[in-house]
Amino acid sequence: MTALNPSVLRSLVVLCATAITGAAGAAELKGGSDSKVNIDWTRPAAFSESKNYAGTGLGRQDPDEWLSDLANHLRYRAERVLPEGDHLAVTFTNVQLAGTYEPWRGPRWDDVRVIKNIYPPRIDLKFTLTGTSGAVVREGERKLRDPAFMQRGILNETDPLRFEKRMLDDWLRSEFTAGGDGRD
Repeated sequence: MTALNPSVLRSLVVLCATAITGAAGAAELKGGSDSKVNIDWTRPAAFSESKNYAGTGLGRQDPDEWLSDLANHLRYRAERVLPEGDHLAVTFTNVQLAGTYEPWRGPRWDDVRVIKNIYPPRIDLKFTLTGTSGAVVREGERKLRDPAFMQRGILNETDPLRFEKRMLDDWLRSEFTAGGDGRD
């Protein structure tokens, strides 16, 4: 029997821990029956973000990674906005993150996401809001866009999904806060 190199062993431990936490996070993502918010997505490989940037760049993430982050953020925020007893189901149908890769800049720029006004974030989603009785209160499809995303202040400038999260926060406020939920 051969002993494993300590760095290989360390990598395996990290990989196993990541897999376990990822599985736990995925189970938690959809929300249990007691959750007020369920988030899902359709075919992330067909999203604009995935189709446009399916390259092998080292800095590019698997769509499930950033979708999980967006979904967890949306769930956290929505649970604080929705009245007690309401339930919200959201399905992301398309996502294009702010910025783009500009391969014409050369190979050193392959993994650099360039953020400019001409590359705004876009999120398309479907949602259903049900009340305490289980009746549908509101449902629909929304195409979220923020063409002025760079002109607005940002609290967390180190979050790579800051523009998309702010867009989701804006949608929650406009759609589900007082006077915005169709139950005046």
